[in-house]
Amino acid sequence: MMTKLTIATRGSALALWQAEHTKARLAAVAPEVTVDFNVITTQGDKILDVALAKVGGKGLFVKEIEQALIDRTADLAVHSMKDVPSELAPGLQLAAVSTREVPWDALCARAPVTVDTLAQGAVVGTSSMRRQCQLLARRPDLQIKLLRGNVPTRLRKLDEGEYDAIVLAAAGLTRLGLGDRITQLLPLELSIPAVAQGVLGLETRAGDTAVIDLIRKAIHDPVEERRIAAERTFLLKMGGSCQTPLAAHALSEHGQLRLLGLCGMPDGTKMLRAEVTGAPADAEAIGTELAAKLMAQGAGAILAATQD
Repeated sequence: MMTKLTIATRGSALALWQAEHTKARLAAVAPEVTVDFNVITTQGDKILDVALAKVGGKGLFVKEIEQALIDRTADLAVHSMKDVPSELAPGLQLAAVSTREVPWDALCARAPVTVDTLAQGAVVGTSSMRRQCQLLARRPDLQIKLLRGNVPTRLRKLDEGEYDAIVLAAAGLTRLGLGDRITQLLPLELSIPAVAQGVLGLETRAGDTAVIDLIRKAIHDPVEERRIAAERTFLLKMGGSCQTPLAAHALSEHGQLRLLGLCGMPDGTKMLRAEVTGAPADAEAIGTELAAKLMAQGAGAILAATQD
């Protein structure tokens, strides 16, 4: 019988919230198991003055965490699912996914403004090419300025006047009790979220059945698993880097799975959208079809132009 489990996590306030949340869910189904944390500082946490797209993408938040699983200094990794690359390290598997927190992007500002009511030429902070593309497509006059750091640091920079507004994931703000900082939840027609935004991903060593069975009992959402499968398949088939604005979001509607996707230029001058609807059981096929639709619209040229 398992008596101890170690969770690998980053040390940010949000990452620790996610790890504590997972620990609480585990305690609810297996109170006899002692849960410890292995807190790891990743390359993504260390490199704060350069856009992620230029230094390896969101995978920089995951590699050292995955290595802890491989080295057996941890049994379970808790990730923001949107940070997990479309292909995992060999020997590891995605054991479970959580129910999705509010998935939308959120505008935060010192005044009660929206994207449409920001002043002409306002400075908006984000480190995401996806967010930048969609913001500039709507408001080409905006000045997009690099914004890195954890959630409290980003809000502090906003409060100190470095930015007129910043865009963050609403899920992180909500989980940290900072939802009152949101001045606008960006609707789907304005900003399609990142793949798996708002979901926690639980990663283990492949075949570690005792841990996998426990995690799936504690936290797994099989409906969300199908939605994420469609989104992540789309991302995998597109093959883009963090320098290419890509987005996908799956909705459950009337027993069907509706997947919306986007591929665009970072400056917002070209943005392709498409959607596919099908049965949840066909999630991977839906993701594949969405990628094919965007490629038929000319996404290949965007991918080529943004990955040089």
